Amino acid sequence: MKTLTLQPRTVDAAALQSLQSQGAPALLAQLWAARGLSQMAHAQPTLAQLLPPSGLKHIDLAASLLADAIAGQAKICVVADYDCDGATACAVAVLGLQMLGATHVDFLVPNRFKTGYGLTPEVVAQAASHPRLGKPDWLVTVDNGIASVDGVAAANALGIRVLVTDHHLAGAVLPDAAAIVNPNQPACGFASKHLAGVGVMFYVLLALRAELRRRGAFTLANQPKLDTLLDLVAIGTVADVVRLDANNRALVGAGLERIRKGALNGSLRPGVQALFAIAGKDAAQVSSADIGFAIGPRINAAGRLDDMSLGIECLLATDGATAQHLAHELHSINLARREIEADMQSSAVLLAERAMTQQAGDLPTGLVLMQDDWHQGVVGLVASRVKEAYWRPSIAFAPNDDGTLRGSGRSLPGFHLRDALDVVSKRHPALIQKFGGHAMAAGLTIAADDFAPFKAAFEAVCAEQLSQAVLQRVLLTDAAPRMADVTPASVAQLETQVWGQGFEPPIFESTAIALEQRLLNGAHLKLKLDIAGTVLDAIWFGQTQTLPTHLRVAYKLSLNHFRGNTTVQAMVEWAQAA
Repeated sequence: MKTLTLQPRTVDAAALQSLQSQGAPALLAQLWAARGLSQMAHAQPTLAQLLPPSGLKHIDLAASLLADAIAGQAKICVVADYDCDGATACAVAVLGLQMLGATHVDFLVPNRFKTGYGLTPEVVAQAASHPRLGKPDWLVTVDNGIASVDGVAAANALGIRVLVTDHHLAGAVLPDAAAIVNPNQPACGFASKHLAGVGVMFYVLLALRAELRRRGAFTLANQPKLDTLLDLVAIGTVADVVRLDANNRALVGAGLERIRKGALNGSLRPGVQALFAIAGKDAAQVSSADIGFAIGPRINAAGRLDDMSLGIECLLATDGATAQHLAHELHSINLARREIEADMQSSAVLLAERAMTQQAGDLPTGLVLMQDDWHQGVVGLVASRVKEAYWRPSIAFAPNDDGTLRGSGRSLPGFHLRDALDVVSKRHPALIQKFGGHAMAAGLTIAADDFAPFKAAFEAVCAEQLSQAVLQRVLLTDAAPRMADVTPASVAQLETQVWGQGFEPPIFESTAIALEQRLLNGAHLKLKLDIAGTVLDAIWFGQTQTLPTHLRVAYKLSLNHFRGNTTVQAMVEWAQAA
């Protein structure tokens, strides 16, 4: 396994002074300046700063087509994806279209194990005889569709029009849809390429509302309040681990604030409320980490092991009892997912260690793993865990009933996974049946007999393209805070910020003295640390070895609520002898 190298972030003195002069709290000013910001307006972007929808290619055409469909009382079927981004995008589409006047709207989710990803001809056939809609007039894809050339052709042949909304990278050929809205399609000049699928759909609704307003359907004063959907936009955006640029931070920040206020005034969406309750989280204190580690996984579990319709129905639920029932089902599925993932993770480590042995103690530059009893719905999580453990681009495969292997991969910063698969595909045209994704994650299908050739081909591309700098795991750290600035109030401010991919949460680096150490449940190290004269409780999850007394330590700050008291604690990420 790879060791960590700490790399301190640099703080621009002028930026820090500028933030402080604008009234930024001392601790936040230090962190924002270290992330290249000098204006509070950029540090905490608002909805007023959102990029306009007009920047998205074909969005005005999409809005006009949907406005015509609503006027004609057309039947609209939303075709979702089976992850959290797809589920929230589907809920946003259904609710938003209904708010804007659509009277016949329903959804359909591809089955991961039967029809695969996206709008395939098989999914079109299912949609053509929808159990509630009958044959729809329109299919609206969310979080998928940019690669569905055959599926869109099948829909066109049946006289069903298709509107594609997606955020994944386009292939060489685009589907022949009535309109495509995707910031990553060719010739789209939208300044943020990092919208999640749910963000793209939200933008389509903004444009549709503007089009309906132009047509006189309502005025600015009485138009539907689409900001009521921002809780779902925030959940899907954070769960999909897209880059949190200023535009996404504005969407997520507004969504998290809506969740907090809804929890306090009783207006929280029943499904969201039920998910927070079953996860044991306080929605009134929600952070982006809560979404990433507690809410998102419970929604995702439905698509991994069962049917994502459960997750969508939970988000769409209008009464508490139904929402609670569905949230309990999702929670149970997530517990089963954890057990399956733990077993698969254990066998994946054995496979990786075997590969290391075969290479005289070193690892291949890219890891490709497969086992006959692995579950298709969990291979992405296994690839992610293996990547983190060994710091190598990793792809995990599971067998399918039709003699193919379905794989999911995760990458490292600086290595574009989808582009690497494209190189493999060009060099070996018959090796990959289909693939898609983006820089950090991708999915693919190969024939079972082609596992060994694919493994060799992928490892070769990794060996060519990966530098030692990329293979060295770096932990970016923030300078030790002034301990006078570390209070429950300041840490509460930290927890309400929008942190995530591309705007990473602070990890502070300090020297410390370990005053006390003990193992907690035999699995975690509990400590008391003296940092610059201030004593903090600390915990290092998964650490079972005690540490030297004098330490160099990297840690996050969090609040510990216990028996009515709130104190600051350190969550240790790394430590070694000072």
